[in-house]
Amino acid sequence: MDADLAPLQLFGVLLLVLGAILFILPMVLERLPSLEKVPWIILYVYRSDGFVFVTSPILIIISVLSFLLYILRYRI
Repeated sequence: MDADLAPLQLFGVLLLVLGAILFILPMVLERLPSLEKVPWIILYVYRSDGFVFVTSPILIIISVLSFLLYILRYRI
């Protein structure tokens, strides 16, 4: 039974690590003032009154395309 849960446990650990990275990343990025020089398609930084929002449009595009491919492939 433990072998059946191994992929699920690995997925859980991966999500925990990803969550920790996403939690720490804005604090690190607000100390780096040169991020605005990176092309916007790779990294988009929005700053307003102490609020910092950082995203990657290229990763969002790739995620949406892979989601659409998944839906189109397994819908039929």
